[in-house]
Amino acid sequence: MANTSLKAKKYTADHEWISVENGVGTFGITDFAQKALGDVVFVETPAVGDEVKKEDQVGAIESVKAASDIYSPVSGKITDVNEQLSDEPSLINSSPEQDGWLAKIEISDNSELEGLMDEAAYAAHCEAAEEH
Repeated sequence: MANTSLKAKKYTADHEWISVENGVGTFGITDFAQKALGDVVFVETPAVGDEVKKEDQVGAIESVKAASDIYSPVSGKITDVNEQLSDEPSLINSSPEQDGWLAKIEISDNSELEGLMDEAAYAAHCEAAEEH
């Protein structure tokens, strides 16, 4: 039986995570991604009310080393953004999968979550990336 209030995180191949509760997903970039980026100096978040499709660019992160786009892990409507990131982009480094969340999204198609990786699959994906 599918439990829609499942808190287990899911991951994308582009190093975003999403945690879903009652049809609303909170997402951001993973610890692996922030380590690769280095010290984050600027975060661009999507706007509340934006309708996005899975894999649409919804933001960007700039670090001292690189800039990286952020893609939506699922389709839906942005219901909240992490305002703290504009003043404190380093939250992405110190707490990428907690305080450094990027946005919340009202998920329009729950089946899209099934295509994402669980923690074990994501760990294997990161290991493979490090080997290349």
